[in-house]
Amino acid sequence: MSKIWVKKPMSAYEADIEKSQLKRVLGKWSLTAIGIGAIIGGGIFVLTGTGAYYNAGPALALSFVIAGIACVFAALCYAEFASILPVEGSAYAYAYGTVGEIFAWIIGWGLILEYAMGSMTVAVSWSGYFAKLLKMFGLHLPYWMTTDPGTANKAFGEATKQLAEGTLPADKLLGFQETINNFNAAPELFDFKLFLNLPALVIVLFVIWILLRGTKGAAKANNFIVILKVSAIIFVIIAGLFFIDTANWTPFIPEATTITENGVSHKAYGIAGVVAGASAIFFAYVGFDAVSTQAGEAINPKKDVPFAIITSLIICTVLYILVSLVLTGMMHYTDFNPLGKYPDAIKAPVAYAFDIAGQAWAGYIITIAATIGLISVLMVMIMGQSRIFLGMSKDGLIPSTFAKVDPTSGVPRKNLMILGSVIAIIASLTPINDLAHMTSFGTLFAFTMVCVAVWVLRVKEPNLVRSFRVPALTLIACLGITINVYLIFNLSKEAQMYSFGWLIIGFIIYFLYSKKHSKLQNGGYGETFKAEQEPLQDVDIDIDNKK
Repeated sequence: MSKIWVKKPMSAYEADIEKSQLKRVLGKWSLTAIGIGAIIGGGIFVLTGTGAYYNAGPALALSFVIAGIACVFAALCYAEFASILPVEGSAYAYAYGTVGEIFAWIIGWGLILEYAMGSMTVAVSWSGYFAKLLKMFGLHLPYWMTTDPGTANKAFGEATKQLAEGTLPADKLLGFQETINNFNAAPELFDFKLFLNLPALVIVLFVIWILLRGTKGAAKANNFIVILKVSAIIFVIIAGLFFIDTANWTPFIPEATTITENGVSHKAYGIAGVVAGASAIFFAYVGFDAVSTQAGEAINPKKDVPFAIITSLIICTVLYILVSLVLTGMMHYTDFNPLGKYPDAIKAPVAYAFDIAGQAWAGYIITIAATIGLISVLMVMIMGQSRIFLGMSKDGLIPSTFAKVDPTSGVPRKNLMILGSVIAIIASLTPINDLAHMTSFGTLFAFTMVCVAVWVLRVKEPNLVRSFRVPALTLIACLGITINVYLIFNLSKEAQMYSFGWLIIGFIIYFLYSKKHSKLQNGGYGETFKAEQEPLQDVDIDIDNKK
């Protein structure tokens, strides 16, 4: 059993770097743009609506503050690790070289959940903005072609119930009748109504096509999109100030209550709701983790990756707080109800806020920017997921097909195509709220493990050369672990149940497949297999000036 704690030797990392077919084309600002590209989108364009309605109300800004503070602790730990091991794989690679294989596997398994669910969440949200964009130009996709089966059935059940009760105003009852008509208009197969979020499926396949063309081209596309959407966010903040109704902020922290949808209830608002909101929107900060997954393609990773991680986090946290304040000031948080008067507002909250304020022209700008901007979020997440798979596959923990890099494009083609197919299919069939909560679990779990691992490494290897060191590590690591674990237990019960089930499946796969095929377990690194004997401080992976 002790073998499961074996560590990957630094000489093996050095060998991986020397023979890597990935192309080192990313400078510090490209890396920062990758972080911003992933962070801005998920939180601002997607989860501001769900966080405000289901959790915190106007106090969503406080949820972003709490999540941002928790991220700072984890980001500092990530930065120290990145300065030691500048390789693809993110927290998985860090843990493998410092703590041990089983620890690395569980982190990698959690990252798979984080990135896959994050990609799907963004794809579903992109579908909402895309549908709204088409409507602006008089084009309408059928309801069954833009809605997943779970959401369609839930909406049908609620609409049927409300019409039977008949207690709501006529305009709302009219909207529920339209929901029933849309449900009944869906095609059938063997007496089952067919629903599919087609735009979500198509955008994932489009992003895969871009990524298959190479990292340099993808980075240029991401840089352009980041400039566009940061400009759009600044526009939202400035323009939205003129349409804020401060009455929407009262009370700023709504009284705790219970929200019931189609027979399912959960607690919302109050202080507990603010904390739960921080848990729910936490995946929006996954961008700085995505920076570390690209270390294998960074020109000067030991210096530039820590810089990009911290810079992207600071910039985006400030923007998140400002936008959430503007959004909940423009639109009452109860209007984000997916079963209410504005059922699509929860998918495209920022654009709908300007629509409701009577500023349709602003809605055009935001919808176009969000539709394009979310593409870069999806791009970075899928790219990060593929690099994690690449690192795990190189070590033999998952099938070798994920480690094959195309020599011409310098990207793992089969890896990307398999990931894209799975993400596209699930995104087209799954509700956005379930995806978001499971993504948050994966993110919080990975952050917790990194805080533990960097602390363990500092104790075991205090003399290891670090170009970046976390100040007051004991305090920072303890706070990071405490806050992240607390937020995990504030996720929805369903998300906790599914996510812990995911971890159990991970343990089963490790002992049935990964442990048997691990290169370390089978001496696959030959004479470099000195994990327990070779001190980390004796090895210096100097690739800072390689291009």
